[in-house]
Amino acid sequence: MNIYDISNQAGVSIATVSRVLNGSSKVSDATRRKVLDVIEKNGYTPNAFARSLCLNTMSTVGILCSDASDVYQAQAIYFLERELRSNSYTSMLCCTGYNLQEKKEYLKLLLSRNVDALFFIGSHFVEPTAKGNTYILNAAKKIPIFLLNGKLDGPNVYSILCDDESASKSITDLLFDRGSTAPIYLYRSLNYSGQRKIRGFCRSLKEHGKNGGDHLSFSCPGPVEKTCRILENIKNSGISFDAVAAADDELAAGAVKFALRSGLRIPEDFQIAGYNNSVLSTCSSPEITTLDNRVEFMCTTAVSQMMQVLDGKDVPSQMIYSGSIVEHETTGGI
Repeated sequence: MNIYDISNQAGVSIATVSRVLNGSSKVSDATRRKVLDVIEKNGYTPNAFARSLCLNTMSTVGILCSDASDVYQAQAIYFLERELRSNSYTSMLCCTGYNLQEKKEYLKLLLSRNVDALFFIGSHFVEPTAKGNTYILNAAKKIPIFLLNGKLDGPNVYSILCDDESASKSITDLLFDRGSTAPIYLYRSLNYSGQRKIRGFCRSLKEHGKNGGDHLSFSCPGPVEKTCRILENIKNSGISFDAVAAADDELAAGAVKFALRSGLRIPEDFQIAGYNNSVLSTCSSPEITTLDNRVEFMCTTAVSQMMQVLDGKDVPSQMIYSGSIVEHETTGGI
């Protein structure tokens, strides 16, 4: 008697048997009783290691992030691990950095640990060339892959992402609605998400009769002090601007510091909008208007999809959801 036999006799999936053995609350009383009756009838007494061998799983998933100190990624890690625990799964976290070879090595490591699925946090993992993404697509031939706020087409690859282009456009529109006439945009990278945010910014400028959106977008690696200096350099170069739309809240905090140093009143003289709805937006004084890209929703949805995939159910390969503006003091909100 093994777990496959229990699954067949009880008429449930292997994943359901696993949940019962792990004491998960995600099983109905009737189904739990059915599985336990089969176990009792056959005198099956599994231990944790034997159960993992029968399932060919340790009920463990791999999480890859590029930088766990990043506020956005740290939030995602927390919500992912919380949801995984509630579904009786443990996780192994690897912080890969941004080098492609390092990403490949960490993925190889996680596959060697017999994980059941992989979660990639952020679009940094999606390379600009098809060849660069081969390592992910090859891994997807073995286990399901979940990309959080990244997009990659391929069998057994599932993308869950915020509509960053529409979100970025909406928050730039807000700057115009609150009286700005010359906003600029600050970003860290031109990954998939970063490109879509810039596209949204440019769309808003075009709709408001402004040209040259690409020339009003500036790379800014951060942190806050460096962002402040970059904005001072932009101002000294002769570019006139009265607002900043930023790709994340840390860049927006740098814009707040720039405005205060420059003697600009916020929001009367200068407006600022961030992105991610992180704790940085409310730690700032004044508090920063930001875009809530719903990290918790993204993570809970990703784990829910994983459980469905492991249960053999059909899951859409791509899910795009909307963000929402959280207005604070830097655009006149209360």
